[in-house]
Amino acid sequence: MGILPLHTTDYDISSNITSSGTTNNDIGSSSVINDPSQQGTNSAINALASVTRHGSTSTLTRHNTTGHALLKTKNKKPVTELSEEFQKELTARRKAFRRLSRRKKDIEDDDDRVMIGTRIGEGHQNYVLMYNMLTGIRIAVGRVSAKMDRPLVLEDFSAAHKLAFDVTGDELTPGAKYDFKFKDYAPWVFRHLREQFGIDPADYLISLTSKYILSELGSPGKSGSFFYYSRDYRFIIKTIHHTEHKFMRKILKQYHDHVINNPNTLLCRYYGLHRVKLPRGRKIHFVVMGNVFPPNKDVHETYDLKGSTLGRLLPEEEIKRNPSAVMKDLNWESRKRKLKLGPQKRGLFVKQLVRDVRLLVHLNIMDYSLLIGIHDMHRGNKENVRDSTLHAFQPDTKRVERRDTLMKRRQSKAQVVRKAIAQANPDKLDLSELPDDPEERRNCVFYSDEGGFQATDEMDQPTGMLYFMGIIDILTPYDAKKKTEHMFKSLTQDKAAISSVKPSVYGDRFMGFMAKTLEHNQDIPQEYHMSS
Repeated sequence: MGILPLHTTDYDISSNITSSGTTNNDIGSSSVINDPSQQGTNSAINALASVTRHGSTSTLTRHNTTGHALLKTKNKKPVTELSEEFQKELTARRKAFRRLSRRKKDIEDDDDRVMIGTRIGEGHQNYVLMYNMLTGIRIAVGRVSAKMDRPLVLEDFSAAHKLAFDVTGDELTPGAKYDFKFKDYAPWVFRHLREQFGIDPADYLISLTSKYILSELGSPGKSGSFFYYSRDYRFIIKTIHHTEHKFMRKILKQYHDHVINNPNTLLCRYYGLHRVKLPRGRKIHFVVMGNVFPPNKDVHETYDLKGSTLGRLLPEEEIKRNPSAVMKDLNWESRKRKLKLGPQKRGLFVKQLVRDVRLLVHLNIMDYSLLIGIHDMHRGNKENVRDSTLHAFQPDTKRVERRDTLMKRRQSKAQVVRKAIAQANPDKLDLSELPDDPEERRNCVFYSDEGGFQATDEMDQPTGMLYFMGIIDILTPYDAKKKTEHMFKSLTQDKAAISSVKPSVYGDRFMGFMAKTLEHNQDIPQEYHMSS
């Protein structure tokens, strides 16, 4: 039986070879062509080939499957054009893919526009770092919170619990997507501190680990630390230097006792101290602390006040370029800003500030500052200062698995998740998801007025300003390094104006400047002797 051509009309040569008496099926069949008895057919084909070479209107070709010689008239379609419809479909799909690629690029470019911080994009190394941090927190804090409460003992302040994570997991730790080691410092102490600050354990873990926030902020100071926000903007993860970690463990007992005795303390609120170590990588220490600024209010102006004047000015050009930039002492003075607090709130503020600074002087700490955020209640949240600031991502493992299935690639679960994290693009955080007024802020008098400390007049009546205040950067001791810095800077600059001075001098200068920040300060001391 012969092999039929795809379209007999395209290969109809019966009219050209009638003298041989053959048919289309005979020409398409290898058995007929190769049969010695069919010499007439072969002669006809050879004659046709000869005619074609001499300019005939017929052309000679071969079957695209069998390779047999076939004759085709000039006005018939060539074999190569049989898949014309397929070619059209392929071209249309290519055009659609190019349009989709351009559209995707435009969306990615739009996601790059953030007001504050650096967008951590595809392939950023901190994807892995953030995953490890939050996984370690979830397991470590979950374990200590599940145990029955007990009084603290002295050994709790120096305790450190190690956890090792890998893909397989064990009886102590579940399987993780990356191999890393995690250390939880003084877990019982920080559990008690979180309880003192009114932090619910389950709420704490949900806030930190339900989604990863990928708005990364470089420290405004010189420490080189980085900040990461929790999903609801309530908590901050800050990387710290190894020496800061050691110093915090050293002063943890005094810090804990001060917080217990001063529930309205303005000192930075620490909720955890941890360390993560990546395979063949360095050890990274970090703390979890409370955000001074609330999640539900725009901060229209931000100041970082140390009481020093040397190098404490942010240029106006930079402020115009970034209105949310943190301004400094000389900016406060040049703009003639004042804290407008009535007698009652003024007394509360100064008394608590004195108690906190006395502790810092006693612990030989300097270089701290008072962070002040100002919210104009008349302007409200109309300007969307927080909009586009925070970005969250949720790794889409199902999409990666579907793609690998289509491409017939087999990957382990860990490889799928790693690829999903690397390909995830941050989504803008919906401000409606942010809590109105976190419960823990209501427990402190300085955060009890809509998340802040509302300004009042001399009759103690509320006015239209809301202040968010806290003492930050309290982990810098006056050690040999700072003493050397003081000695060298004193040779060329005013030693009373430089930042690196003895803690007692720093405390006196700090409190003196804070007294001047108040609009009415006639009823409070102008000089302080913090070393006494």
